Amino acid sequence: MLIKKRGHTCLLASGMAALVLLMVVLYGTIGPQQAGGSSLRPGYQLRGSPLYKLDLSWPRSPELFTGQVFGVAVNQYAGVVYVAQRGSDVPKVLVFTTDGEFLMSWNTTTLEMPHGIFLADAASANPTVWITDVGNGPYGHSIKQYSPSGKLLQVLGTPGKAGSGVTPLQFDQPAEIFVHSSGEMYIVDGDGGMNNRLIKLSKDQQVLWMHGEKGQGMAQFYIPHSVTVDDYHRVWMADRGNKRIQVFNSITGEWLGTWGSCFSEDAPYSVRLTPDRKYFVVVQLNTNQISLLEAPPVGLIGQCRVVSVIQLAEEVKPHLVDLDLKTGALYVAEIGAQQAQKFTPFSLGGELPVVPHFERS
Repeated sequence: MLIKKRGHTCLLASGMAALVLLMVVLYGTIGPQQAGGSSLRPGYQLRGSPLYKLDLSWPRSPELFTGQVFGVAVNQYAGVVYVAQRGSDVPKVLVFTTDGEFLMSWNTTTLEMPHGIFLADAASANPTVWITDVGNGPYGHSIKQYSPSGKLLQVLGTPGKAGSGVTPLQFDQPAEIFVHSSGEMYIVDGDGGMNNRLIKLSKDQQVLWMHGEKGQGMAQFYIPHSVTVDDYHRVWMADRGNKRIQVFNSITGEWLGTWGSCFSEDAPYSVRLTPDRKYFVVVQLNTNQISLLEAPPVGLIGQCRVVSVIQLAEEVKPHLVDLDLKTGALYVAEIGAQQAQKFTPFSLGGELPVVPHFERS
């Protein structure tokens, strides 16, 4: 009898050891992730289906982050990451490789307070970087296009002058720009300023449609903060002040629906699609969360459903994100931690469970 009990105990211990080994392989540590004691690497936890883990090796020189990191943009073809930061006497843009090597900094004087940053025409011979500037000085209230090395190419808006005009274009603290592969542009204008607008511009920068009324109703906004476009002609906009995501037809501007049930605790700050188009990556700054929401198929908006959550440490304050559309890597700009971090996708070796879709309400 004693031999049987010992055998059972050994079998149980072996099973537990195997489980611990599996968790170490999948997650790197047991419980919150830590990064070798570096003060720039706060811990994090995964909830739901584990889809991403922290890449502790990126970047290789985190001490180069010397300001508040507000935005990040990736060129998947060149393997380059652009990080926008704010602060006195700090370079406004740092450039790294996707492997973590530091390449250069932009010491341009034409940026005051960078907010959103977007890499356009990545597949072309002449990719460009668009940055929204929410500063109140002579270069603020505008959206700027730069070369990959930081040369200013053009400016949208009237620099230094807050306004709501469309001829010529005037912005008031524009939060973010999304440039479609067609060359059409989607702009969310009003990071706390007088404007609360979602604007679509043609490739030659003519206004195609616009929603611009402050409020809580359909197609009304309060601090529109981030925007992306899916493959089904739908525009997804983070309506930060109203704690919701609103959805529009990208061609006509027609309102299609709203997601709000996932954001009762905190507002969505950033919205992006994963390369496989299965999930929206949504940031909630005040709860220090990065959530992956199931992306609905064509014809449905329904209700939002959270599939996975990356819970960051207190005071990290994630702000805006971008994804490497080649590898799926997720880059997060963190205001509180004053850093950008990289998360890489991994699989548990099987398909995620099939979940039901909600009918559009």
